[in-house]
Amino acid sequence: MNVDAAVAAVAAIAGLCTGVFAMLAFRWSERDQAKPTRTSLHTDAVLPPGVDTVLSVLRSSAVVLDEADAVVKASSAAYALGLVRGGKLAVEPMMKMARDTRRDGEIRQVELDLPRRGTGRGEALAVSARVAPLGSRLVLLLVEDLTEARRIEAVRRDFVANVSHELKTPVGALSLLSEAVMDASDDPEAVTRFAGRMQNEATRLTNLVQELIDLSRVQNDDPLEDAEPVRVDELVAEAIDRCRQQAGAKQITMAAGGTADLHVWGNRGQLAAALGNLVENAVNYSPARTRVGIAGRRVPTPRGDLIEIAVTDQGIGISEKDRDRVFERFYRVDPARSRATGGTGLGLAIVKHVAASHGGEVTVWSAEGQGSTFTLRLPEAGAVRDRAQPADLAPEALDDEDRPYETFNEPLPAHPAPEVLP
Repeated sequence: MNVDAAVAAVAAIAGLCTGVFAMLAFRWSERDQAKPTRTSLHTDAVLPPGVDTVLSVLRSSAVVLDEADAVVKASSAAYALGLVRGGKLAVEPMMKMARDTRRDGEIRQVELDLPRRGTGRGEALAVSARVAPLGSRLVLLLVEDLTEARRIEAVRRDFVANVSHELKTPVGALSLLSEAVMDASDDPEAVTRFAGRMQNEATRLTNLVQELIDLSRVQNDDPLEDAEPVRVDELVAEAIDRCRQQAGAKQITMAAGGTADLHVWGNRGQLAAALGNLVENAVNYSPARTRVGIAGRRVPTPRGDLIEIAVTDQGIGISEKDRDRVFERFYRVDPARSRATGGTGLGLAIVKHVAASHGGEVTVWSAEGQGSTFTLRLPEAGAVRDRAQPADLAPEALDDEDRPYETFNEPLPAHPAPEVLP
């Protein structure tokens, strides 16, 4: 019994000691947390009144350094760009600018190319850094990210260069042909031949100027300002009429079908131009006596029903390396063939812009020697979205990814159906 009492007494003493130590540790932790850190001391006592608020609303990345080059205040954007690491300014050229400004009080500005954080690639981050004194002891560093502006400027320069080149070619050809006509004034046969070539170059020049105007319009205009429900059947019929002459000259059969009574919401003119460009490309790049098919269907997605309009040809196809670039301005898979067909390299760029501005997208499936399928996906018009689905559009048909559109009197080439958006 005495042994049990002794054990109980020891246990009680041990519990009491544990409780005392826990209480002391808690008090010690509270006192440490109450101590002001170096950063808070700098921020509360050193920054002039209102500066903290102003820096928090600036679009530029902001860093404030004290007389010891320690970071007093840094915006989240400065950390995201990798300017501040471990409480120090991590970019040596900016640190040197800050020290020089602290010494003589002069405002400095410079543009730098910095490595991107975590990419593992040689891509540079273009920034503009401006350093100015802030009070008597602090230095303010403002950094503006110029990467996107540089990219846009490069695209603009390339566009101007490409336009100049594309305009120069037909204009130069017209000049040479006009001289040839003058020199062959006594040869009616040569005059007729040269005049025909002049007409071809003039047509090509006209098409190029018109597509430049169309591209500028779809980039600058808001298509939803004049939006309306547009019948897909009418867009398809208009695209076929636009290309009927070229198709007839090459004995190409154009077949249209798919689900009836489909509607999309948008600018009728832009949508007609986009689908017309797809059909025209299919005709121009298809061999004689082949078929071009245009089909539409409704595809349900978690974000709402989409309307898919697929244009399928039996043409030369597009290689894998060119597939991702066909929507770039002036890019041609085969420049020589494009000039022979009168292509300008802007048609698919216009399609891409129209699709994006209408909340959709355009994709391509292609195999060399087998043909291509360009699919324009657009949101269904809200006014008809709640209608019952037609009987020929069973849900299981929408999920069948292994067969092409079955909408023509004769089967199309066995191209896989375009993938459904997630």
